[in-house]
Amino acid sequence: MGLRLAASILCLLVLCCLVLTSERVVADQPVGPEFSATVQALSAPMPSIRLSLDEAIGLFLRQNVDLLLAKYGVEFSKGQQLTARLFPNPYASLGVVSSPVGGRTLANSGQIYPQVQQLFELAGKRGYRIESAAFGTQSAEAAFEDAVRQLGFLVKDAYYRTQLARRRLVLAEENRDRFSRILEVNTNRFQKGYIAEVDLIRIRLQFIDFHAQVIQTIQETESARSDLRQLLRLSPVTQLELTTELDYKRVDPDIVRLRSLALDTRPDVRAKRFTFSQREADLRLARTYRIPDVTVGAGYAVQGPNGPDNSNQMALSFGVPLPLFNRNQGGIMQAEAAIQAAEADLGKTLNQVENQVDIAYHNLTQSRRLVEAFREGVLDDARSTFTIVERAYERGGATLLDLLDAVRTSRTIQQNYFEALFNYQRNVIQLESAVGQEIASR
Repeated sequence: MGLRLAASILCLLVLCCLVLTSERVVADQPVGPEFSATVQALSAPMPSIRLSLDEAIGLFLRQNVDLLLAKYGVEFSKGQQLTARLFPNPYASLGVVSSPVGGRTLANSGQIYPQVQQLFELAGKRGYRIESAAFGTQSAEAAFEDAVRQLGFLVKDAYYRTQLARRRLVLAEENRDRFSRILEVNTNRFQKGYIAEVDLIRIRLQFIDFHAQVIQTIQETESARSDLRQLLRLSPVTQLELTTELDYKRVDPDIVRLRSLALDTRPDVRAKRFTFSQREADLRLARTYRIPDVTVGAGYAVQGPNGPDNSNQMALSFGVPLPLFNRNQGGIMQAEAAIQAAEADLGKTLNQVENQVDIAYHNLTQSRRLVEAFREGVLDDARSTFTIVERAYERGGATLLDLLDAVRTSRTIQQNYFEALFNYQRNVIQLESAVGQEIASR
């Protein structure tokens, strides 16, 4: 026994010497610039941004990549509109004529013939082309507004999903901390023999369940924040602090007015109407190509000294294709088919808009009823029941099963309320997206 104790003391002394030696070696090591840079990077504060919902929308409009791509589409259409206004360029040519017979050369008997030709479009082709390009630009601008509408819904949805996850996290942490105190008290009671071990195990399991919920809601919160950062084009290290709460604001819209408003002003509907008008202008343009264009040319011929009496001559040419075979029959047929397709697409979009507004309105009214049912006292009843049962359990007036049942009921009711509140707010922004503009709340 004495030898074992001496060996244990010797091993402990050797271990202490090794630890002290390693600490001294590490302390004596020179610190390189890479190590210093790493320490500074780790200790540097992460950027933080406070954003209300309106500020998030403003940042989204300035930085979202998909919106920038849609904006480039507008600029592309404006370029096409500019091209449509331009006249055809004149065509310049230079001809040289010479005879190799009898010692004649280009200098003494040749002819140089410069000429300029200009194409003149007839039957209003340029005007119809300008009209078609103008409708194309208006359609692209409406499509950009529609991209703002659709992506704006995603921003609001991600914003409120983040707030939902944060409120669920607060609830989970509150339940975990509250049950941590219950676990601590009942651990002491078990050690004194006041409760059975199986009851302590049940309390410990419930505490672990609350702790798992905290971890899960943390993951959900970070996932929602990540989606919002991507929409706002922010760095993943940016800390977001959202200031617009997930609160209840009653909205009671007029469905008849909303239907009419959506069919008249929604951006995708306007885009399809502009596209239909553009296809009509394209058909008018295609029909004008049955009438040939005229090419007018003018030239001046300069001849050598051995040429004819009129050594300098002017020329005027006039050319027009003969529409014997090609009278743009295929182009007209294609334009007519494009009009039919645009009309069908417009009808399809109008039907979708009507159904989207109707579904969003009914979802909003149902979710509003559910939220108001929770707010009529169910939440307070769930919280107070948990408190009453907890106090009764501490005095011995309630069983552990009663306490666990009250805990689960209170947690379920509050989580369901948060979900109902989020679904209500989501239905509000869905209705706004279906209509194409914001809806005022009371």
